[in-house]
Amino acid sequence: MGAPRADDELEPVAAADETWSVYFRPGRLIFGRSALERLGELVRDLSPTRVLLVTDPGVRAAGHVDRAAASLARAGVQHVVFDGVANNPTTRHVGDGLRVAEAFRPDGIVGLGGGSSMDCAKGINFLYTNGGRMEDYWGSDKASRPMLTSIGVPTTAGTGSEAQSYALIAQEDTGAKMACGDPKARFAGVILDPELLSTAPRSVREVSAIDALSHAVESYVSTRRNPVSTLFAREAWRLLGSTLERSLGDPHDVEAGGRMLLGAHYAGLAIEHSMLGAAHACANPLTARFGVVHGIAVGVMLPHVVAFNRSAVGELYAELERVETLPPRTLEQRLRALGAACGLPERLRDCGVPHAALEELAAAAAMQWTAGFNPRRVTERELQELYRAAY
Repeated sequence: MGAPRADDELEPVAAADETWSVYFRPGRLIFGRSALERLGELVRDLSPTRVLLVTDPGVRAAGHVDRAAASLARAGVQHVVFDGVANNPTTRHVGDGLRVAEAFRPDGIVGLGGGSSMDCAKGINFLYTNGGRMEDYWGSDKASRPMLTSIGVPTTAGTGSEAQSYALIAQEDTGAKMACGDPKARFAGVILDPELLSTAPRSVREVSAIDALSHAVESYVSTRRNPVSTLFAREAWRLLGSTLERSLGDPHDVEAGGRMLLGAHYAGLAIEHSMLGAAHACANPLTARFGVVHGIAVGVMLPHVVAFNRSAVGELYAELERVETLPPRTLEQRLRALGAACGLPERLRDCGVPHAALEELAAAAAMQWTAGFNPRRVTERELQELYRAAY
């Protein structure tokens, strides 16, 4: 574990005549066993004195909220808990949290949980500080006023939301996922505590791991890739791919959990500095239309997207294939093996998706913004072919 290496195996190559730029915002990262105990210290160092703690009922039942609250109390930080977050948070969940914030008037926000809790925390931050509706922030850089200092504490190794300035919030009425991003929404502090992973059900750890893997693979070949995103994505793949099966075997293996948590964080940083692709474009309509869990949806689609993209970025996929020290195999084969280890269904038909819906799904996928960053151009026609291949 540690920072991405810059040795011959992992060093990205930038041409002398290549022009690229990335945005870095200074922040603080605390990593290690029992790091949650330092939450109060981190909040105090960042100056808030009254924080809204955003989480979900499962995280609260696991005892993590009590630990966080005790740490805040030791640091003299007042807090109130909003635990009304659900999977794939919608504008309704953000609105519910906003009402709690308006009553308490915090000067800081903590997102404690999976990507849903952290995204909801960002959504509340947008509305509490800048007003309006979530739809007003759909896209990038639309917050005109300062936002509250915020901290992310993931309890799953999956979305990497703690490393990103975007919140994915679904419209309550349509189910459409809105990516709402602004540099001011990025967490000023992050705590990565591998002990928090042990309480998550195996099913959650499985789909979270596949989600993180998909972030590493798709950001590595995105049309917006650059030496910084490449560095993080490749190290994320190394950590995640080599550790996933071990981490599933023993949820209390703190070293394995740490590698997964750090890998997911690096994958999130890779997304922040690049983008995703067609697998995520295909996954979002599956979740919105048929309720397929995001990690399952993207996990079923990813091997087919890799096969489709190979003619355009085969050399980049080969680089990922060389990162692992396991017996030689194609990236598609490795992804299927990891999916099988996570108990993922192999086909869309096994997810309750009717064949008659593929055309409708392709039309929706073509509207997803991540489709535009796929290394091989995809239109509605190609996306329908991908759905058919996965069916």
